[in-house]
Amino acid sequence: MNKENPKKKVTSIAIKLNSSFVRKLFAKFLIIDIFILIVIVGYYLKIQEVNYYGEFISNAERVTDFFPIETATYTVTWDDGKTMVKDISSFLLILKQIFIKIIGFQGILIIYEIIFGTSKIRKKLKPLDDIAETASRLSELAFNEEKVQSLEEAISKISPVVSNEKISTGDSELHGLEVAINNLLDRMRESYRQQARFVSDASHELRTPISVIQGYANMLDRWGKEDEKVLDESINAIKSEAENMKNLVEQLLFLARGANGKTKLSYKKFILNNMIQEVVEESKMIDKNHIYTYENSENIEVYGDEAFLKQTIRILIENAMKYTGKGEVIKLKTGINEKGEPYFAVQDNGIGMEEEEVTHIFERFYRADTVRDRKEGGTGLGLSIAKWIIDNHNGYFSVLSRKDIGTRITVYLPMLSKERE
Repeated sequence: MNKENPKKKVTSIAIKLNSSFVRKLFAKFLIIDIFILIVIVGYYLKIQEVNYYGEFISNAERVTDFFPIETATYTVTWDDGKTMVKDISSFLLILKQIFIKIIGFQGILIIYEIIFGTSKIRKKLKPLDDIAETASRLSELAFNEEKVQSLEEAISKISPVVSNEKISTGDSELHGLEVAINNLLDRMRESYRQQARFVSDASHELRTPISVIQGYANMLDRWGKEDEKVLDESINAIKSEAENMKNLVEQLLFLARGANGKTKLSYKKFILNNMIQEVVEESKMIDKNHIYTYENSENIEVYGDEAFLKQTIRILIENAMKYTGKGEVIKLKTGINEKGEPYFAVQDNGIGMEEEEVTHIFERFYRADTVRDRKEGGTGLGLSIAKWIIDNHNGYFSVLSRKDIGTRITVYLPMLSKERE
């Protein structure tokens, strides 16, 4: 009797899981985009009718000519003979540019999952691969064909995404394998949930600037042509939100490139103190609302990518700036701990965090209710980027924070080895 290769079965499962996730991701993006498009266009056209006629009449005759977009018009004829012909080309062109960026970002996420999703799932399934090979050997030695068939049927019936489904054949001899497979499934499901949450969070973050741009576009259309103040305010707001979208996409791409190994670090020896001093001087010039102090020690030589480590210290300083009051002190320090590890630290006396919030601050898009309030700005990705940089330097973070007292974040780097000295 021919037996299926366990490794091929694991690969097949990985492809199936990734295909399912990509299809759901594409469907989700498609539904969201269509819904947003219908709502925005419908609301805009309704506003045009109300501005022209004074109220919205549901039984009026409406004709919309969307194509070509450059000459698109919207025509409404009411029972009393009034007719409105509205040029909607400029609105549609702005909407088109916004959706091109959104669809492009969504396309990047889908392509990323298509290319790398299967390999990521296969890594997660590696223990299952080993279990399958062990099960195959054990079946030849101890299990009869019926037991192996029973285990295969139990595996085929479960869903890889339903959290409460477990493999159970009722056979005591298979109990150990069942426990191992169920534990593996739990880890797979957690990974799936994290991916789904990341996509959901990214979509949510993009929804806010899109809504702001749409709101100001409406205001421009209604009053901006005559009111110079409204025109300036709308243009500045649209530029600001477009910049926010650009920063968000760039940070997401940075993390995506880092995850698939496309971001390369250039390691070299340099003096840590000099780098920190440069960033402190930059911060003093940019930020006049805080006082910066730097506790300098003897020159500390480290081995790493200076540009990326400088990006990390800037991220920590920007966070300290957001949550520290005007006129308060932000302290920086460098040194070597008792293990011989070089470190740099940023300390503020801002609003601080609760203990349970500290464990989540490096998660993507995480914002605690009081500590990472949206009104302070930012994308919620800065500390995730900083963690990726330090992880790739084989370093680690230490975070000490107290509510209403302040926060100190320390970055420890590996000790300079003899080979690199």
